[in-house]
Amino acid sequence: MHPDLHALIQSVQPADAGAMSRARARQAQLTKPAGALGDLEDLGVRLAGVFGCERPHPRGVAVLVAVGDHGVAAGGVSAYPPEVTPAMVANFLAETPAGPGGAAVNAMARMVGARVYVMDAGVNAELPAHPALIRAALRRGTRDLRLEPAMTCEETEALILAGAGLARRAIHDGADLIIPGEMGIGNTTPAAALSARLLEVDAAQVTGRGTGVDDETLARKLAAVREALARTPVTAPLNVLAELGGYEIAAMLGIMLQAAALRRAVVLDGFVEGSAALVGVALAPALRDFLFPAGECAEIGHGAQLAALGLRPMFKLGLRLGEGTGGVLAAPLLLAAAATLREMRTFEEAGVPAG
Repeated sequence: MHPDLHALIQSVQPADAGAMSRARARQAQLTKPAGALGDLEDLGVRLAGVFGCERPHPRGVAVLVAVGDHGVAAGGVSAYPPEVTPAMVANFLAETPAGPGGAAVNAMARMVGARVYVMDAGVNAELPAHPALIRAALRRGTRDLRLEPAMTCEETEALILAGAGLARRAIHDGADLIIPGEMGIGNTTPAAALSARLLEVDAAQVTGRGTGVDDETLARKLAAVREALARTPVTAPLNVLAELGGYEIAAMLGIMLQAAALRRAVVLDGFVEGSAALVGVALAPALRDFLFPAGECAEIGHGAQLAALGLRPMFKLGLRLGEGTGGVLAAPLLLAAAATLREMRTFEEAGVPAG
């Protein structure tokens, strides 16, 4: 393992238990009936543990969209052709009347004041020069995971470290809520393979319709996942990622690890992000303390991922777009959870009888 990656994994430490205890005590004294803010109360306590303060004050929000292509897409596992991937990079970066970016994540990010970063983690195209594009690609798309390892170990580690570097940049720019996002035609196939192996379940339990494929395409997708799993018996987390994963998944793993190491909250979007989180928690169990799942997405395996991670989603809207869109929608909920814990007065402070 690269020494920088080893150091990064070791630097992920548990949330601050003392701050969480103080936050729970404060929650019990705020001017509301006990439990009246529902899940926001637990979210606020968890944020206290992340930021080490019973009155957490997260501010900036950043979406870090890693983009990569997949060799397995040649097997007809998606409803869209691989040419969509570079076209979407252009869309993420386009100048529009509303502002930079014409994709869903751009529109939603503008709504909540979040900054969007776009990384070429391994797009199978020559991308035009653009000052806002972060270039980290070592290869134009992964290899076909049905036939051979999707990535080399060296490539995998390099993309993890590239994701970590992007997280440091976003945090330096002022982000406290970090949202890993992704785009890449066919990427729910490697995410399903990773999930099946790490959760030790049958491929059918975690292989869904992705972009909305028909029954015939779903059958090809399931066959591809099973073929990949049969090809390699590896179980060590980094080896599983290299054999079955993708460049953007590796980059998102680096984003998560670095954000946790720097004690920032990581807002999880959907199924592909969940596959990176499974690898991350296998490598650094304390990473779980910093993960805040937005919603349970429409992919069949997402609920199994969240259950294995012991995490409860904030909503269930049937989302399956990716890009970090679900994470952006969750950001105001997290900010509200922190604000109520931080800014509400206690019964004593307000002079309100506690009953």
